[in-house]
Amino acid sequence: MTTWQAPAWSVRPEPAGSPAATRLRRAYYAEVATRYWSRPATTTEVDAGTADDPRDRLAPPSGQFVVGTYGGEAASCGGVRLLDGVRAELTRVYVAPAARRTGGGGALLAALEAAALGLGARELVLDTRLDLVEARGLYVKHGFREIPAYNSGPYREIWYGKALLPA
Repeated sequence: MTTWQAPAWSVRPEPAGSPAATRLRRAYYAEVATRYWSRPATTTEVDAGTADDPRDRLAPPSGQFVVGTYGGEAASCGGVRLLDGVRAELTRVYVAPAARRTGGGGALLAALEAAALGLGARELVLDTRLDLVEARGLYVKHGFREIPAYNSGPYREIWYGKALLPA
């Protein structure tokens, strides 16, 4: 997979269980849980929430996980996994708060789109919550459009999709 770069950003494939990826996935879960519960998530809650992460499905041949570095520090992550022969799903997309508005979100999405294409996908889909406004803004800015629900669950409130065009 190609390394994607934006000024001061570099995004590369990395195992979802690596130390940097684990730290970022835990930060992602802590942030989304804190927003959902309107109070800081506890370490026990983060442990429980990340125990069900789909790490085994975020590795080739059915998926990919990436980590973005900003100024030499791991500051973003995301995964893509095949749902079927043409659709791949984005998951665990996260940019650390201190690194937001620096181009990292776009570099992260570009790397994930390239990974999805490499897996044979022609469409990217995702689900998210309405309160995750920064993420929703990032997706719309990069060509995602609201689509009908393709799954269900307590934390799924809005769905997005994007057709992928081979480079």
